[in-house]
Amino acid sequence: MAASKKPQRRGIYLLPNLFTTAGLFAGFYAVIAAIRGDFESAAIAIFIAMIMDGFDGRIARMTNTQSDFGAEYDSLADMVSFCLAPALVIYQWALLDMGKVGWMAAFIYAACGALRLARFNTQIGIADKRYFQGLASPAAAACLAGWVWVGSSGHVDIGIASNFALPLTFVCGILMVSTLRYHSFKELDLRGKVPFVVILILVLGFALVAIDPPLVLFIGFLAYALSGPIFTLTKLRQHKSDRQQDK
Repeated sequence: MAASKKPQRRGIYLLPNLFTTAGLFAGFYAVIAAIRGDFESAAIAIFIAMIMDGFDGRIARMTNTQSDFGAEYDSLADMVSFCLAPALVIYQWALLDMGKVGWMAAFIYAACGALRLARFNTQIGIADKRYFQGLASPAAAACLAGWVWVGSSGHVDIGIASNFALPLTFVCGILMVSTLRYHSFKELDLRGKVPFVVILILVLGFALVAIDPPLVLFIGFLAYALSGPIFTLTKLRQHKSDRQQDK
């Protein structure tokens, strides 16, 4: 009789899932910090979760350690770090005193984030990798966290910051489930050669962030959030112009 084969041991890849866990921890810590009233730390924690989220996928692809487990784990971690955490942080910071309107806006954002992630997961392998359909949940979370950070650091009057928080939360939620197109920047080859000017732009970018991190990061991600409607309207106008020329 042929010797029976030993069952293959199943496991998970450590390195990419380690970064996913770090991002999940940062998102959870953001909620804890918001409950304690430390909103600046809560906002920073969400940005740290974004960095970890950016690393885990790229590391998995570079080391050829992609797995179905890693993809599912990353999606669940994103739900915590970029849907629930930003909603709870901005609710504790500015929406708490608005009653039902405040918590409904926070819930709409969290629900839209969950729907955005579910739609993204069903379109893997089908959608154009150059673009996102709807605002990506990390970018939406950065808009909310950036505004909390700006308000907490005294750049804007707290009354104005609180009043702007409600429409910002609602709009970011709607943009996530919209069909607007956003550049994904996934076509960037980090291992390839780039012109010298690209390095210069990166250095200037780091310098600007170092000058005033909360304000620069918020303006940057807000500009990205607005780029979707602008890009889509530009494409529609171009398409309409092309159709008129063909007639």
